[in-house]
Amino acid sequence: MSNKVIRIGAVCELTGLTERQIRYYEEKQLIFPDRTRGGARKFSYEDVDILKEIQTKLQDGFHTFELRKAYARHHMRS
Repeated sequence: MSNKVIRIGAVCELTGLTERQIRYYEEKQLIFPDRTRGGARKFSYEDVDILKEIQTKLQDGFHTFELRKAYARHHMRS
């Protein structure tokens, strides 16, 4: 589940997010995809779950800066 093998287009389909939203969450250090030599983002199923959770929390009124600490800690454990 933690292997980063999913391309951003499939992540969009699995989460309902746009590529722009996903790139924004990466920019805000909420998600940490791997990159191929060509620069393509690669995600894991765990990343997909995190993106769904981020989307829900943002809809519930959380801000990206509030979520950054929690997801940065999660990334450091990985």
